[in-house]
Amino acid sequence: MLHFAKDVLPDSVSADFQNLNKFNEQQYRRLIEILFQFLLDPKETDRFMRQLTEFAGEHGISAGPLRNLMKSVLLVPQGALKKNLTTEQVKQDLLTLGLNEEKAAHFSSQWGEHYAALSRLAVGQTLMVNQLVDMEWKFGVTVGTSEIQKVGNVFLQLKLVVRKGNSTENVFMELTLAQFYNFLHEMERAKASMECFA
Repeated sequence: MLHFAKDVLPDSVSADFQNLNKFNEQQYRRLIEILFQFLLDPKETDRFMRQLTEFAGEHGISAGPLRNLMKSVLLVPQGALKKNLTTEQVKQDLLTLGLNEEKAAHFSSQWGEHYAALSRLAVGQTLMVNQLVDMEWKFGVTVGTSEIQKVGNVFLQLKLVVRKGNSTENVFMELTLAQFYNFLHEMERAKASMECFA
């Protein structure tokens, strides 16, 4: 029985942890350093992916399987954070998943070292996130204004309904077409980042 996960994990997760044993100590420590760097600054998904690709290139490994392996490894600290696991519980879970004693000890010591910062980060993210309940939008074209350059400009009006605690709040935004495309691009990047770790 694993401490960090209440559901049964796919066999591929255990296989990924056993594959971690194939890395030499220096390679393994570098991967764990990359992992904790990402956990401490989760907005830096691009840097995380770039570092994994560079690591794969340096060591003659395919980048795709390495990313999948790291997705499995990320399950442990994410689950451990939600359940406030001790370093010993994290180590037991890693051993159960097939990681050898030395590597499990290193990972759990890194967990212990970074736990306070990761907890603060998780609490901060929890407090900052507001649930989007509904969204309405309208496109428009400026047909009359005192500024001749603005006639014919396309704009987008957004009304976001956001849940804050037990109440909802309306947030209104008006975007130019360029701002809208920038917003859309950022949303697509966020979606891609979320899918990468889903």
